[in-house]
Amino acid sequence: MDRRKSLKLLAGSLLGTTSLRLTAAWPAKLPQADNSWKDLPTKGRKVLGADKGTIVCMMEDGQSNWHFPLRAEVHDIHQLAENRFLLPVARNRVAEVDKTGKVLWSYQAEKVPENKEHIEIHAVQRLKDGTTMVAEAGNRRLAIVDPNGKVAHTIRLSIDNPNPHRDTRLVRQTPDGTFLVCHEGDGMVREYDTKGNVVWSHKLDLAGRPRSGGHGPEGHGTEVYGAWRTPKGSTWIACGNGNRVIEVDNAGKIVWSLEQKEIPGVVLAWVTMLHLLPDGNIIVGNCHAGPEQPQLIEVTRDKKLVWAYHNFRQFGNGLAAAQVFDLPEGTIR
Repeated sequence: MDRRKSLKLLAGSLLGTTSLRLTAAWPAKLPQADNSWKDLPTKGRKVLGADKGTIVCMMEDGQSNWHFPLRAEVHDIHQLAENRFLLPVARNRVAEVDKTGKVLWSYQAEKVPENKEHIEIHAVQRLKDGTTMVAEAGNRRLAIVDPNGKVAHTIRLSIDNPNPHRDTRLVRQTPDGTFLVCHEGDGMVREYDTKGNVVWSHKLDLAGRPRSGGHGPEGHGTEVYGAWRTPKGSTWIACGNGNRVIEVDNAGKIVWSLEQKEIPGVVLAWVTMLHLLPDGNIIVGNCHAGPEQPQLIEVTRDKKLVWAYHNFRQFGNGLAAAQVFDLPEGTIR
């Protein structure tokens, strides 16, 4: 059996009969931009990402190092080791795979009795003790899963507007062992302790702009995507279709922000993954922004553009989950 056919069979075995939307519709009209970011190198870093029904590792020269098909909606992805990756592989299943797509470990979430709809998994994280956190939207809980794939502990989530597709986006454990949960449908970041108590929260606002529909740059709302806690206690938030990045202090005051059109030539659409570098720079995921915009950018604290990533040959308008490799020790993502 040739490699292409075996990978297709592998993708089918991972997903069964599950079928998911891969990307939202592109915006009908793109905003005008001068595209001055194209003067910067758009290669030079190794990028792992999921889009167009494929998991791909792109090398520094922009060429694919390896890839395998996976027709699932991927909103989170991690490299665990040189040849081990953790990500959702179906609507209700996560797996650890190698670079051929071989499954090394997996967990399939089952509906709890009160869930009358279905389960979607949009966040997964391998914890320091070897267990794995899985956010089970629909079940409205975090499941802490042991290396044998058994649920060791659950954390009940508080959700005002329950919806299996919008209960959660990214979830990350903090340095204190609590969990920052992004509730897309609530427009809220809540921090939970291991007993399910909400110990901190931050509600997103529209930043003085009217709400508007759509997934592209014209869309604007409070559908939050990701949140990360720094060792100093501040919280960075990727605001999703808020089209911005903010840093808030423990009192919820915004102490830094990157707005939709602050970088010349760049228009932020659905802001997704962040990488917080030790020197203060941040890498920002810019999903659904259209083919005239970069999919990832690196900016300094004083909002100077350092690097941009643009590869609409391999990735497209739905590159939500991405990991940039070879970053300094101490990078938070």
